[in-house]
Amino acid sequence: MPETPPVPSRYLTFDRGAWAKLRDSTPLTLSERDLAELRGLNDAVSLTEVEQIYLPLSRLLTLHVRATMQLYRASQMFLGDATEKVPFIIGLAGSVAVGKSTTARILQALLSRWPGHPAVDLITTDGFLFPNAVLIERGIMHRKGFPDSYDRGRLLRFLVDVKAGVPEVHAPVYNHLRYDIVPDARQTLRHPDIAIVEGLNVLQAPQERADAQVVVSDFFDFTIYVDADEADIERWYIERFLRLRDTVFQDPQAYFHRYAALQEAEARATAADIWESINGVNLRENIAPTRTRAHLILRKGANHAVEQVQLRRL
Repeated sequence: MPETPPVPSRYLTFDRGAWAKLRDSTPLTLSERDLAELRGLNDAVSLTEVEQIYLPLSRLLTLHVRATMQLYRASQMFLGDATEKVPFIIGLAGSVAVGKSTTARILQALLSRWPGHPAVDLITTDGFLFPNAVLIERGIMHRKGFPDSYDRGRLLRFLVDVKAGVPEVHAPVYNHLRYDIVPDARQTLRHPDIAIVEGLNVLQAPQERADAQVVVSDFFDFTIYVDADEADIERWYIERFLRLRDTVFQDPQAYFHRYAALQEAEARATAADIWESINGVNLRENIAPTRTRAHLILRKGANHAVEQVQLRRL
């Protein structure tokens, strides 16, 4: 009986060495000091990883930006549109504690050093969470970070304005110390060349309801998912929780100051419980299913380093 041929993959898969070769002659524009300022609390990314993973990625993104801008100019000519420019928008998704914020900051730094697109803004969707008072009123404070905890309408309006080339677009600001939206604070975008939108659920697919057919990812030109085994992400989450206990949580103004006095065993148990009841559920139900919607997947190993890159076929 003949064997069933394997199902063709949507992705080209590269190990670290093969992907590193795609850097070509892209210069390293970050120093160790720059990188120290970009690293997350528990993400020990090295300059070697920047060279082998993020420089080739910045080169790929720059090629996409240039091609998209050429297409946009052709469309302008056809339509007689005088709009100066619209930003190239990159969506970046992944679990809590997987290192997506560090990835976003490194890409912002590298892309802003390429000729032709020096203005690169980074927006996190944390700012589009409903304020704590609203979450409490709706009885979903325990679901913070789940899709229903975001002001989806406000986020969509923001992206519509960015993509339309509105001269100034404003995003709300989130304070991680206080674990809440900052009233009256805002981040202003003024015609960036590239905008990176980073968040847990930015690759969510349309739902069945007719009013949910327009989704955040419709406005992205390129999408990235930062991936790892759940067991590794949970371990990183617990390790980060312990470091926060010893640093940020010590501030009396911190929302989670109540955890500052926990002994290590208690802190580990508390973090594991939060993961299992909240973050792990969100990952399994909402975040991980969006993985294959990404144009590119960065797959991390147990040591937090990217071991494999998957690039969707054109």
